[in-house]
Amino acid sequence: MKKDLLTIQDLDKEDIMSLIRRGLELKAKGRTPERTLEGRILGLMFDKASTRTRVSFEAAMFRMGGQTIFLSRGDTQMSRDESIKDTARVLSRYIDILAIRTYSQELIEEMAMWSHIPVINALTDLYHPCQVLSDLMTVMNKKGKLEGLKVAWIGDGNNVANSWINAASILGFELMIASPPGYQPLPELIEGTASNIRIVDDPRAAAEGADVINTDVWTSMGQEAERAKRISDFKGFRVDKDLVSLGNSDVVVMHCLPAHRGEEITTEILEGPNSVVFDQAENKLYLHEALLEQMLLRWEQD
Repeated sequence: MKKDLLTIQDLDKEDIMSLIRRGLELKAKGRTPERTLEGRILGLMFDKASTRTRVSFEAAMFRMGGQTIFLSRGDTQMSRDESIKDTARVLSRYIDILAIRTYSQELIEEMAMWSHIPVINALTDLYHPCQVLSDLMTVMNKKGKLEGLKVAWIGDGNNVANSWINAASILGFELMIASPPGYQPLPELIEGTASNIRIVDDPRAAAEGADVINTDVWTSMGQEAERAKRISDFKGFRVDKDLVSLGNSDVVVMHCLPAHRGEEITTEILEGPNSVVFDQAENKLYLHEALLEQMLLRWEQD
């Protein structure tokens, strides 16, 4: 039976840790490709622009021996009002797995409902599970563990923050999210979560004693008209030298990119010794290799 990845809540702790272990194993092999997905086809249906997510998924599938087909909505009959239901059932007869990057979580859930193949959420406005899985791999790579760590999220309570909440609720590490009032994660995501997840409006409290300090742009795709207001509202939430100094001496700083240098993070920190930002970007390749392999070769057999 197929297994979709629409949010991190679709996984259990062992699923997550097996992906991380396999991703690290593939990374240790460097540029030596494995061909475990020979003959398999990945469809990429993207409504939003992408650099890292698209290239890492395509490179991952090629390196594992498979092929990819890229589609924007304008390339499909969905642009002429063909139903999601019909599109999903047709694509299921052509390809083996589908990754979707779009705005609506409801769209991807409906696509998964009608698809006979695994569906991956490559980003929606609500969640970005693949990003956080590769970020967890980066933390494990740098820290050797996840348990017992304090992770600080500084900035917008956006789709990446939501997926960090999902991950912390499963894995149990301490997560403190600092966002201005009006920009905090959805209350329904927090309700019922354990005491290891806290939402505050003070970035210094979140950074204090942190093992990981994480941030993202203040203005995501589709919010460009709000940029001036957001820059004003997020004053004091920039990850800079003073904020990072509150973390542990070996704190690592993360940003999923693209970055607006000087807004949510300074160049000094992005390029500094605590930054793992470009390792973080590289690890998307290996995590996606592991994810495609697990979804096609293991989970569909369970």
